[in-house]
Amino acid sequence: MTRVGDFAEAVGPLLSELFAVLREGRDVTAPLAGVCRSVVELMPVDGAAVSLIVEGGQRTLVLASDPVVERLDAVQFSLGEGPSFEAFETGRPVLVPDLSERLPSSWPVFATEAALAGIGGIFAFPLRRGAVKLGAVDTYRRAPGWLSDEELATILHGTDLVTSALLAVATAGFARDPDDNVVSGLVRGRVAVHQATGIVIAEFGIPAGQALARLRGYAYSRGRLLDEIARDLVARRLHPRDIEA
Repeated sequence: MTRVGDFAEAVGPLLSELFAVLREGRDVTAPLAGVCRSVVELMPVDGAAVSLIVEGGQRTLVLASDPVVERLDAVQFSLGEGPSFEAFETGRPVLVPDLSERLPSSWPVFATEAALAGIGGIFAFPLRRGAVKLGAVDTYRRAPGWLSDEELATILHGTDLVTSALLAVATAGFARDPDDNVVSGLVRGRVAVHQATGIVIAEFGIPAGQALARLRGYAYSRGRLLDEIARDLVARRLHPRDIEA
């Protein structure tokens, strides 16, 4: 099992590389991705994902360890609810060791989806330093059960390393907007959703938050992911007036 001390050997050199790249003013994409990937792989869980979130619910997946947690991220983004949103907003870990026993009142639809996907327990941790909120780390286990004190300490340490890496990039002037710049060139992005939100804003003359909520509502009513609806809008397979109802 991974322990706190294991991060020093695996992640330490990657952080040193990231800091060197920052000092030299070179592209941080690869070393930053390397730090996040190494931390996620060392988490003592069955799967983990790192996502960045900004006020208003805009969310970008940095990377996911497997298709299960990647799907869970897409469902959270579609619904606008879930453990990482709660962790981001509250600044506290969200620990649900057994989804079959307790459906959280703040995200019941997502909890049901996660249980159907074979997730026993889910644990989310904020990427936060003081008043600065960057996003969250989602982790899951197939079998229900609490994290041990050592496992929890290990995940918290890994989350802190990711936060340090992201803040180093941001404060070096390479990223003024975490949603757009910190993750530029990394594993995942949601360009289509941002484009689709702009299309809805232009069509109806409504604020971005309302446009995103309208897209989410339409996706949920059709039983589809928000990413799918966004791609249809951008490709003109769907007209913005179709989502008005």
